[in-house]
Amino acid sequence: MLLKNDYEGEWFTELFEEGTTILIDKPLYWTSFDAVNKIKAKLKYGFGLKKIKIGHAGTLDPMATGLLIICTGKNTKMIDQFQGMEKEYTGTFFIGATRPSYDLETEIDEYFVTDHIDNILIKKALQNFDGEIMQLPPIFSAIKKDGQPIYKKARKGKEVEIEPRKVNISNFEITDNKMPFLDFKITCSKGTYIRSIAYDFGKALDSGAYLEKLCRTRIGVFQNDSAWQLEPFIEKLNQIEIK
Repeated sequence: MLLKNDYEGEWFTELFEEGTTILIDKPLYWTSFDAVNKIKAKLKYGFGLKKIKIGHAGTLDPMATGLLIICTGKNTKMIDQFQGMEKEYTGTFFIGATRPSYDLETEIDEYFVTDHIDNILIKKALQNFDGEIMQLPPIFSAIKKDGQPIYKKARKGKEVEIEPRKVNISNFEITDNKMPFLDFKITCSKGTYIRSIAYDFGKALDSGAYLEKLCRTRIGVFQNDSAWQLEPFIEKLNQIEIK
């Protein structure tokens, strides 16, 4: 596994071809596929590894940052294992408005009153997000229906039908209250949409909410603090001598 402190020692192209796991801190506005393709292009065209296998475990939205696990070679067989691990996120909700995408990707479509919201109501709302819950994923998501991601229809204004899913919330806390901004920390199972948590949390407050900011801080035992920033990682690859 390649962590951000792995500057010492030489890296060889064989390391990636045979198989390794890379922790990347995904940049804001990048898709997970953008990050994977950036590394893949360097390995494929820079090092001549034309048949390199590479993939990621657990998609992050473009508006999110944080831990992205990327696997190459035989380590791609571990992707399902990584995807099934518990996830931890930190971020910020905006209370008092909603957006169709449940995050900053789309414009505000409705405003709500917030004068009634106090710490007692917030604490009560948190109780709705404990243990197994049924969650309706956002229509602006990569879930596929009829062979296409549903966000493609949503962005064209077409109606999208989607079924609720069971997810598990093992910890959910508000870490700072500076209304209309609420900072949070959440630990959850795979498949949990934090954007949907934001939307549903707004409803639990008898108001509206959307996801202002999100960072994935942990996947299983792997911490984002140990992850590479993408550009320094590419620079490190540029230092490899092809033998």
